[in-house]
Amino acid sequence: MTVIDPLLDRLLAWAQASVFLATMLSLATAFCLGTLIGFERQWRQRSAGLRTNVLVAVGAAAFTDLGMRLLGADGATRIIAYVVSGVGFLGAGVILKDGANIRGLNTAATLWCSAAVGACAGAGMRADAAAVTLFVLAGNTMLRPLVDWVNRRPLDASSIEAVYRLHAVCDPEDVPAVRDAMTDALEAVGYPVRDVEILSETEEQVELAATLVPSRADPAVLDGVVARLQAAPHVTGATWSVSATS
Repeated sequence: MTVIDPLLDRLLAWAQASVFLATMLSLATAFCLGTLIGFERQWRQRSAGLRTNVLVAVGAAAFTDLGMRLLGADGATRIIAYVVSGVGFLGAGVILKDGANIRGLNTAATLWCSAAVGACAGAGMRADAAAVTLFVLAGNTMLRPLVDWVNRRPLDASSIEAVYRLHAVCDPEDVPAVRDAMTDALEAVGYPVRDVEILSETEEQVELAATLVPSRADPAVLDGVVARLQAAPHVTGATWSVSATS
């Protein structure tokens, strides 16, 4: 027993050291890969940059590794489920709605992917974590020219559900009259109005926007409505616009 006990102690210490080294390797992998993802976000001055992505990746790796050490693969699976939902709430915090525009969706998705990288690293799947990182970086960089090309294409109202708006600028005291003129001009050509709202307002001028009910409209007809409005009293400027529905 005097010979076996020291040997068992050494084996136990070696096993503990091996587990600790494996944990350190998982955390280091998550840290390095999270740094790659975060650097790209920081370079583009996004709200969730280098430190946020690193912390998400390292945190996911730490929780997954903890689950592995306590309950094995079943524990890691439970932890990963909570990580996915938890990072979802974190990503919701970087999504901002500015009028009809929504910003931060890509940043939130990147945080979610950083958590996936960390979970893979924490589960010991380091090659998989590296592969996910490469795909995340490719999505944020290589696809950008394609996104820019699609965004620069003229909006084809015949192939999408579109929102048409008639815009008019007038003096503040003329808003009621111009609102009625916009509604009458559109209804005269068979385009009922959903609502008329004030887009911008100063002491000198007010911009009104009348949203059409139909999702299809003839540009030539709208040009005629604009010309009629521009000739109307109290209207200092008029135009129309079309945008995709959200």
